[in-house]
Amino acid sequence: MVQQLTPDTAALVIYPESDGQPMADNTEQFQWRVKIKENLEILFALQDNVFVAGNLLWYAVQGDVKVRQAPDAMVVFGRPKGKRGSYKQWEEDNIPPQVVFEILSPGNKTKDMANKLLFYQRHGVEEYYIYDPQTNELTGLLREQENLEVIEEINNWVSPRLEIRFELTANTLEIFSPSGRKFLTSVELDQIREHERQRAEAERQRAEAERQRAEAERQDKEAVQLQLEEERQRYQDLLRRLQERGIDL
Repeated sequence: MVQQLTPDTAALVIYPESDGQPMADNTEQFQWRVKIKENLEILFALQDNVFVAGNLLWYAVQGDVKVRQAPDAMVVFGRPKGKRGSYKQWEEDNIPPQVVFEILSPGNKTKDMANKLLFYQRHGVEEYYIYDPQTNELTGLLREQENLEVIEEINNWVSPRLEIRFELTANTLEIFSPSGRKFLTSVELDQIREHERQRAEAERQRAEAERQRAEAERQDKEAVQLQLEEERQRYQDLLRRLQERGIDL
């Protein structure tokens, strides 16, 4: 029998915005979490109805603070962007995150990962990706009716929801957007921006040098034209003086 919460009872429930766990166990895990979350933000920046978050507590059942998980990254289609202290599903048109990511660290326990899988399976996740940067192993699970089933061939897999492609190289995981742009770290993105700034500045300087060269050529032409005009005027003056003296050339 399911107990229904009255408004007074529901108002007394406090949903913590932190589970007291560290955001990451090491720098590599943290970098991967940020890399995936930020690149997903970039990917869906122009779509107002796609919410992307990282390490945000997701409460799936109203009134039960224990039914929760904090995916390293999650994507929710059908919900607006905006600030949230936690993701309370019943306040979000009861729409669960459709895609979640977990980055493993040496501290992850098998029991914890099994509990996460059961939670995501029970509460409507459509795609679940687990990456272990230590072993360079990627596991993907896709919903088949009521269950999340392992994707047998994950290398070069394209996410049905996100349309991103996963490529496992000898040393790392590469993720590509639908346009083919590779997911990059903030440092790599900044290096590209700086390279583009320098390229644009070099192009501006080249254009300015070309403008100055063209201006110099224009001034040279004007000087030649002025000189020719002066020569023509002197010739006309000479003819006039000769004619005044009765000399007809």
